[in-house]
Amino acid sequence: MKLDSKYFDQIRIKPRVQAGDEPRVAAGPRCESPGCEGPGTYRAPKGRQREGQYFNFCLDHVRDYNKSYNYFAGMTDHDIDAYRVDAATGHRPTWTMGARAGNHIGEHGAAPEEIHDVFGVFPGFGQRTTREEPGPRERPLGNVDRKSFALLDLDGREDKGTIKSRFKELVKRLHPDANGGDRSSEDRLREIIQAYNHLKAAGFC
Repeated sequence: MKLDSKYFDQIRIKPRVQAGDEPRVAAGPRCESPGCEGPGTYRAPKGRQREGQYFNFCLDHVRDYNKSYNYFAGMTDHDIDAYRVDAATGHRPTWTMGARAGNHIGEHGAAPEEIHDVFGVFPGFGQRTTREEPGPRERPLGNVDRKSFALLDLDGREDKGTIKSRFKELVKRLHPDANGGDRSSEDRLREIIQAYNHLKAAGFC
């Protein structure tokens, strides 16, 4: 190897640590455990009501701290239960849902309708109006429907029970057995039966 080589000039040798020299400590916070001089590279929460604040510990001391850490230290069982209930909603205020849920008192001691009483200047604003229940809608009738009802001596607005009763009444009246065997009303009876079958198939009865 040539001692006058340019590559030889670029070689750098780490100096040996002499006796009495203090070891260099990496920059950063020190462990906050009493008597520890190690680096505090691990954070640990300081506890309830000090959220966002942390201790700096070394690895050994942060492990010891975590083993004994209790967020609910100093709280009663009742306070712990209340905290868990509030935690379900993210500790945000909630209101009861239901028919009378709007009757709660506002933050200024007045009910919401009193706070927003300004809207009372408009006549009828905010007042509940009762809506009449619509009556049964009449089904539109076709030509065959109207003819079928007419054969039963009905106008098409009767309910199913009335239609069925009228059909039975006409059958008993026009049937040959009810007329001493007279078959002069058979054509009329046949038309009534056909009319009733149509209304039944159409859903009127």
